[in-house]
Amino acid sequence: MHARKDNLPASILASIRNRKKRLEAVLAAAKPRAEGTLIASYNVHKCVGADRRCDPERTSRVIHEIGADVIALQEADTRFGERTGILDLTRLERETGLIPVPVSGMSKAHGWHGNVVLFKKGLVRDVHQIKLPGLEPRGALVAELELENGGELRIIAAHFGLLRHSRARQAQMLVELMADRSEATTVLLGDLNEWRLGDRSSLNTLQSAFEAQPPAVASFPARLPILALDRIMSNRKGVLTNVEAHDTPLARVASDHLPIKAVLNLKRVEELTATA
Repeated sequence: MHARKDNLPASILASIRNRKKRLEAVLAAAKPRAEGTLIASYNVHKCVGADRRCDPERTSRVIHEIGADVIALQEADTRFGERTGILDLTRLERETGLIPVPVSGMSKAHGWHGNVVLFKKGLVRDVHQIKLPGLEPRGALVAELELENGGELRIIAAHFGLLRHSRARQAQMLVELMADRSEATTVLLGDLNEWRLGDRSSLNTLQSAFEAQPPAVASFPARLPILALDRIMSNRKGVLTNVEAHDTPLARVASDHLPIKAVLNLKRVEELTATA
């Protein structure tokens, strides 16, 4: 029998060893941004940080740091009672150029079951609010975007449940959704709450629709990330590069998750569409 290479103690040790390297990278000069559309996913944890303070201003500063062209947020609304948005989206738009994809029937909430999609410079062609199955109230926001710098794109912003059985059903629903909409270039962004691998993992279910799953990056817990709960994946091979956690001193304290980000090559998307 071969020893498993993905055991948790080994992951913890690797994260500790790499901690110094991550800190050195943060202190080094900022890397030039890769060419393409920067997309990101961030569970903002209702703007409650590792210090247990609710600080929407701090969360907004992390979003500003990321500099994404498209970003999906999870837990951006209060969860109980009448859902209410926590961030100042008007100020965020003024400072970053990010505008929210509109949702219907939610007068005070920013998003759908806490899921918010923000983007720069483009048009919203359509929006679908999907209720995901499971014991917990969960949802997915599907946004059909036409970006100003070229390219049509479908974003699925989702937050899966904490229970394995619920995640399996939620993943299956997204796969069925993709079966009806397989012609469009789609990127799934969100906190999938899945650290397991193998046949019992919801990630395995998603492979039939999102075969192009980039390597996992640890994003949780933010102060010492060892679990890859947050994911970015596409139904098109070769369109996502530079997948990494946004690991900065501010991000490590602003939420219990680190944001993750990737570069989407829209020219590659156009090439694949033309040859399909």
